[in-house]
Amino acid sequence: MTSVRPKLKPEQPKAVTAWETATGKVVWMAPDGSWSDDPDKIGVFTGEEAEKRLADAEAQEGIVTDPYFMQVTDDGAIDGRETLRETIRANGPTIHPQFQRSAR
Repeated sequence: MTSVRPKLKPEQPKAVTAWETATGKVVWMAPDGSWSDDPDKIGVFTGEEAEKRLADAEAQEGIVTDPYFMQVTDDGAIDGRETLRETIRANGPTIHPQFQRSAR
Protein backbone atom coordinates (compact mmCIF):
# COMPACT_ATOMS: atom_id res chain seq x y z
CA MET A 1 0.00 0.00 0.00
CA THR A 2 1.34 3.47 -0.81
CA SER A 3 0.15 7.02 -0.95
CA VAL A 4 1.17 9.63 -3.49
CA ARG A 5 3.26 12.31 -1.80
CA PRO A 6 5.48 15.13 -3.06
CA LYS A 7 8.76 13.90 -4.57
CA LEU A 8 11.82 15.06 -2.66
CA LYS A 9 15.12 15.72 -4.41
CA PRO A 10 17.92 13.22 -3.67
CA GLU A 11 20.01 15.78 -1.75
CA GLN A 12 17.05 16.86 0.43
CA PRO A 13 17.33 15.47 3.98
CA LYS A 14 14.46 13.07 4.59
CA ALA A 15 13.18 10.60 7.14
CA VAL A 16 11.25 7.38 6.62
CA THR A 17 7.96 7.25 8.48
CA ALA A 18 5.14 4.72 8.63
CA TRP A 19 2.47 3.31 10.91
CA GLU A 20 3.26 0.36 13.15
CA THR A 21 0.91 -2.32 11.86
CA ALA A 22 0.14 -3.96 15.21
CA THR A 23 -0.74 -0.76 17.07
CA GLY A 24 -1.38 1.95 14.46
CA LYS A 25 1.25 4.19 16.11
CA VAL A 26 3.25 6.60 14.00
CA VAL A 27 6.86 5.40 13.79
CA TRP A 28 10.07 6.70 12.25
CA MET A 29 13.10 4.81 11.09
CA ALA A 30 16.01 5.40 13.46
CA PRO A 31 19.58 5.83 12.18
CA ASP A 32 20.27 2.13 12.86
CA GLY A 33 17.26 0.99 10.78
CA SER A 34 15.02 0.08 13.71
CA TRP A 35 11.60 1.68 14.24
CA SER A 36 10.85 4.18 17.00
CA ASP A 37 7.73 6.01 18.09
CA ASP A 38 9.98 8.73 19.55
CA PRO A 39 10.24 11.69 17.13
CA ASP A 40 13.58 12.61 18.74
CA LYS A 41 15.08 9.43 17.25
CA ILE A 42 14.39 10.21 13.59
CA GLY A 43 17.10 9.02 11.21
CA VAL A 44 18.06 11.56 8.54
CA PHE A 45 18.95 10.13 5.12
CA THR A 46 19.87 11.51 1.69
CA GLY A 47 20.66 10.21 -1.78
CA GLU A 48 21.02 6.48 -2.42
CA GLU A 49 21.05 5.70 1.30
CA ALA A 50 17.58 7.22 1.63
CA GLU A 51 16.29 5.13 -1.27
CA LYS A 52 17.76 1.99 0.29
CA ARG A 53 16.17 2.79 3.65
CA LEU A 54 12.75 3.28 2.03
CA ALA A 55 13.14 -0.02 0.16
CA ASP A 56 14.06 -1.72 3.47
CA ALA A 57 10.94 -0.24 5.05
CA GLU A 58 8.73 -1.38 2.16
CA ALA A 59 10.12 -4.90 2.61
CA GLN A 60 8.84 -4.80 6.21
CA GLU A 61 5.16 -4.49 5.29
CA GLY A 62 3.41 -6.33 8.08
CA ILE A 63 5.62 -4.74 10.72
CA VAL A 64 4.95 -1.27 9.33
CA THR A 65 2.30 0.01 6.94
CA ASP A 66 2.64 2.60 4.16
CA PRO A 67 6.25 3.75 4.68
CA TYR A 68 7.16 6.99 2.94
CA PHE A 69 9.65 9.86 2.96
CA MET A 70 8.99 13.03 4.91
CA GLN A 71 11.09 16.16 4.57
CA VAL A 72 13.26 17.02 7.57
CA THR A 73 16.14 19.37 8.36
CA ASP A 74 19.71 18.11 8.71
CA ASP A 75 19.10 17.57 12.43
CA GLY A 76 15.79 15.71 11.97
CA ALA A 77 13.30 18.51 12.64
CA ILE A 78 10.08 18.33 10.62
CA ASP A 79 10.29 20.58 7.56
CA GLY A 80 8.79 21.18 4.14
CA ARG A 81 5.42 21.54 2.54
CA GLU A 82 3.76 18.89 4.73
CA THR A 83 5.01 20.38 8.02
CA LEU A 84 1.53 20.73 9.55
CA ARG A 85 0.54 17.14 8.71
CA GLU A 86 3.80 15.68 9.99
CA THR A 87 3.73 17.84 13.14
CA ILE A 88 0.26 16.50 13.95
CA ARG A 89 1.47 12.94 13.34
CA ALA A 90 4.47 13.55 15.66
CA ASN A 91 2.55 15.27 18.47
CA GLY A 92 -0.73 13.38 18.42
CA PRO A 93 -4.35 14.43 17.97
CA THR A 94 -5.23 18.10 18.20
CA ILE A 95 -8.60 17.56 19.86
CA HIS A 96 -7.68 17.05 23.52
CA PRO A 97 -4.43 17.49 25.47
CA GLN A 98 -4.96 14.13 27.18
CA PHE A 99 -4.28 12.33 23.91
CA GLN A 100 -1.21 14.30 22.83
CA ARG A 101 2.32 13.04 23.27
CA SER A 102 4.19 14.68 26.11
CA ALA A 103 6.01 17.90 25.20
CA ARG A 104 9.37 17.45 23.55
